[in-house]
Amino acid sequence: MLHKPARQAAAAEGRLIYIRNLSFGYSKDAKIFNGLDFSLEKGEKIGLVGPNGAGKTTLFHLIMGLLRPDSGEIRVFGRLRKSEKDFSEVRRRIGLLFQDSEDQLFCPTVEEDIAFGPLNLGMSHSEAKAVVQETCGRLGLNGLQKKVIHRLSGGEKRLVALASVVAMNPECYLLDEPTAGLDTRTTARFLRYLREYADTYIIITHNREVLKNAADRIYGLREGRMEPFSL
Repeated sequence: MLHKPARQAAAAEGRLIYIRNLSFGYSKDAKIFNGLDFSLEKGEKIGLVGPNGAGKTTLFHLIMGLLRPDSGEIRVFGRLRKSEKDFSEVRRRIGLLFQDSEDQLFCPTVEEDIAFGPLNLGMSHSEAKAVVQETCGRLGLNGLQKKVIHRLSGGEKRLVALASVVAMNPECYLLDEPTAGLDTRTTARFLRYLREYADTYIIITHNREVLKNAADRIYGLREGRMEPFSL
């Protein structure tokens, strides 16, 4: 018979993300999570909703190691993640789209921003250029490659931020309000990309149409608890 730690490790095996008994607060008197459990398997497409301040973005940052839990376990790709070194692999294999595009874009031009990730993965400049072209084609950004970032519209910045994540070819996406500021046409383009190319993701959004079209299951996050949610 497996002892408790062994049973927990076995339960996490094969799950892309496995969170157990997670506690976190920005101060000791303000806990956002207190014993949160959650898991994501390969191929799952999950929507996440909840009021502002419920901890949706915080959860993403904990999964990526940008924040560290007060207690509990975070296992990603079957391994317990604790140190900065542990999370460096996670950041190569999971693509995080930040809520604010300005936090994601820091190069002068569109093509430089999209190429940044592939170049850091060790691609040659010619390989990274090919990735930029392919990514721009998929997301409808052709013709914008040479544009200066600060001259883009809000919707264009959102798509370029997504492109910078897509170019890394992640195994999973964490998408924080990805359609915020996008018009109907651009939102449809984004949803088409998810249907055709994204296998596994969690998407935070208040947009019910996006949830209907992009999520197989929806969870609500409130008062530190995650429960199934119906539209």
